Amino acid sequence: MLIKGPEDEILKKEQAFKIIRSTLDKKGREALYDLTGLAGGFPIKEEDKRLLETYIGPAVYEEKLKRLALEHLGGEEAIALNRTTSGILATIIALTKPGDKIVHYLPESPSHPSIPKSAKLRGVKYLEFDNIKEFHIPPGTTLIFITGATMDHKIIGMGEFERIISLSKKAGIPVVVDDASGARLRTIIYKQPKAIELGADLAITSTDKLMNGPRGGILAGKAGLVNKIKSIAYQFGLEAQPPLIAAMVRALEEFEPSKIIKAIKIRDEVHIKLKRAFKGFQKTPTGVMIRPEEIKKEIRRRHIKTRLSPQDISYLWAMLLLQEHGIITIPAAGMPGASPTLRLDLSAPDAQRLKPDQITKIIEETFQKLLKTIKEPAKAKTILGG
Repeated sequence: MLIKGPEDEILKKEQAFKIIRSTLDKKGREALYDLTGLAGGFPIKEEDKRLLETYIGPAVYEEKLKRLALEHLGGEEAIALNRTTSGILATIIALTKPGDKIVHYLPESPSHPSIPKSAKLRGVKYLEFDNIKEFHIPPGTTLIFITGATMDHKIIGMGEFERIISLSKKAGIPVVVDDASGARLRTIIYKQPKAIELGADLAITSTDKLMNGPRGGILAGKAGLVNKIKSIAYQFGLEAQPPLIAAMVRALEEFEPSKIIKAIKIRDEVHIKLKRAFKGFQKTPTGVMIRPEEIKKEIRRRHIKTRLSPQDISYLWAMLLLQEHGIITIPAAGMPGASPTLRLDLSAPDAQRLKPDQITKIIEETFQKLLKTIKEPAKAKTILGG
């Protein structure tokens, strides 16, 4: 393997950032296309800038944020956090103690690393399920997580959601829904109710996922639980600072669900075109994706052998997309532990500057380059930042 662990993933990310900087210097921002679905933004207004101070900022924006967050997620109380991961960590510290158990259900494993790693840090036993028939709540469980949409945008079914809520209520255990992107995907595309409306006690979302907000998190739900989590967040510096809160407020004010709906038509057109050359591409709610194992199958269909792992091949293709065409994807630029699936989110603002034919051509051209590059492991390692 070329990418063997988190340290290598950091080097890969830094290599991607180096390419992004070089592209900006030589060609400008218009030569980059962020199709991660996490592009986000920082949409503060000129009038906001003079208020972004330590105490004035929260006094002005926290109340606005609460109103907008409760409209978006439901619940009684809310807090802005510097990352969704920060909110998950604060929640686990606040609502569990060492030796407890956390149970997590998601539509498809693996989980985002923030939940199991936070559990480990807290000294809590972590159990993960992606089969509703196997799901159970063992004695000693004090917190239950549900993931609304996975890192690869697989959506939880309503029957599964309702079953877990029902079991949790009977056991008297609070339920937290990690709705990082699901707060929009589930509700807008799949017409599911908000997590709180379905009976969850808490829900958390990312303000940069499928909306034009900064990288940050908003947690909402029952006031008593949120206030416990607030206490931990403030103690450990996990809460969002005034500039972030102001940008979240503006992003929520400007949020327009129709932009996500429009992506479906583009997705369908791109998927049809890609199917002519590839068997492994699948639709996501707002784009297309191909899993690492499917990329390796595509290579085998061309009668080419490689000892590179499926994950390395996906990272390499993503880096070639960035290097050759300025296409930013998660396998190239994502954080350690992010999904290696090559996914193009077509609801992203930058996607509007690319026609379906262009996207298809770029994918096909870089795949041909990938076929050549995998024959040279030393060159491949260099491309990935090794």
